[in-house]
Amino acid sequence: MSLRLGTRGSALALAQARFVADALGGAELVTVTTSGDRGAATGDKSRWVAELEAAIVAGEIDFAVHSAKDVPAQLPDGLVVVAVPAREDPRDVLCGAASLGELPAGARLGTSSLRRTAQLRAGRPDLEVVPMRGNVDTRLRKLAEGEWDAIVLARAGLARLGRLDAAGGDLDWVPAPGQGALIVEGRMGDARLAGLNSPPARVAVEAERALVRELGATCHTPLGAHAVLDRGELVLRAWLGLPDGSAWLADEARGEPIAPERLGRAVGQRMRAAGADELLAQAEAATT
Repeated sequence: MSLRLGTRGSALALAQARFVADALGGAELVTVTTSGDRGAATGDKSRWVAELEAAIVAGEIDFAVHSAKDVPAQLPDGLVVVAVPAREDPRDVLCGAASLGELPAGARLGTSSLRRTAQLRAGRPDLEVVPMRGNVDTRLRKLAEGEWDAIVLARAGLARLGRLDAAGGDLDWVPAPGQGALIVEGRMGDARLAGLNSPPARVAVEAERALVRELGATCHTPLGAHAVLDRGELVLRAWLGLPDGSAWLADEARGEPIAPERLGRAVGQRMRAAGADELLAQAEAATT
């Protein structure tokens, strides 16, 4: 009997699940509709994963494949991250222009991300940030129709959908925690997919998620976090700001790859000592 991999039904989610299935030499894909897919625009990240997690518990699927950035920092009892496969490029990319510098004052830039909005307004407050919805193809079509002058997307999503032709310049921002990475979730003690783990991706994502837990960040938090192995050490960059870009904190620290959670907690504690709690409270108040 083949393994059953649960996934959302979007084009990107299916592409990600097929990547995992191919790495396994084949698996049955089971699409599950989440509350986020049904249009729930509020609530925490669980709206993208809760129904998939319930399907694991009910025995309807063996594992679920998620975008790591959509997975809450705390998992339900009995469920664990069983694998983090090789990570795609986590950077944000500008579509419609080669760089932010070539956009004139007042240009309309589309993004659905609070973090991207905050980093954009911190660096280019003269641009007009316009909310956008829809899948990647819809957003690129609307860009081509002139709804926006440029938009920001994840390079990883474009790569998985075969749309890197739409990418302009890479943005030197701190990406969302887990961006570009996948998480395969399953039951505690089920180690059948342990071979899918990419050690560099796993330790990086664990450090980023530990930072999120330490700060108590939610989907209403403009938080960036990115860890990478460098010369035998794990380096974690973090960025936290207000949605209007008026205030922000940044930090970077190095630690042992064998202790990624310790590094994430340490960076979170340093940021809290520098005023992160106040920024978090202001950000939550501004977006809820």
